[in-house]
Amino acid sequence: MTNKTTIIEQINNRAPAFLKMLGGHVIDIDMDKTACIFEFNISKDFCHSVDVVQGGFITAMLDAAMSHAVFIGDHQIINVSSLEIKTSYLEVTRAGTLRVEGWVIKQSYKTAFMEGRIYNEDNILTATASSVAKIIRQPKQ
Repeated sequence: MTNKTTIIEQINNRAPAFLKMLGGHVIDIDMDKTACIFEFNISKDFCHSVDVVQGGFITAMLDAAMSHAVFIGDHQIINVSSLEIKTSYLEVTRAGTLRVEGWVIKQSYKTAFMEGRIYNEDNILTATASSVAKIIRQPKQ
C-alpha cells in the first residue's frame, strides 16, 4: 500500500501543464471518501473585470479536482473523460489562493458521478459543480 504523501507527489508530478499554469497542485486526498483537494494560486492573468476569475477556468479547476478523485480510488483507471459538467457560480471568485475539493458520489466500472466545490481565501463557497464522466481502464492482459 502506497502512503498518502507518495500518492500526492505522484499526482502532482504527472499533472498536466494547464494545472501548473493555473498554479494548481493537490494538497490532500482522502482514500476512504474518494476525495481530492487542490490548491490553486490564480493570478489576475485568468481574470476579467480586474480580478474576477473567468468562468471557464473555474470549471476547469472543479473538473480537475473531481477527476483526480476518481484516479485515487482505483489504480486501474488511466483516463477520465467528462461527459457532462454543471457549474453553479454562487459568489464572485476572485484571483488569489483557492481551495478546490472534488469527490466521487457513485462509481461503476465505466462511469463516475462526482461533485466539487471552490472556496476562496476567506473560506467562502464561491462555486459548485456536478459531473458525470466515462472511466477508461488499463486493457486487460
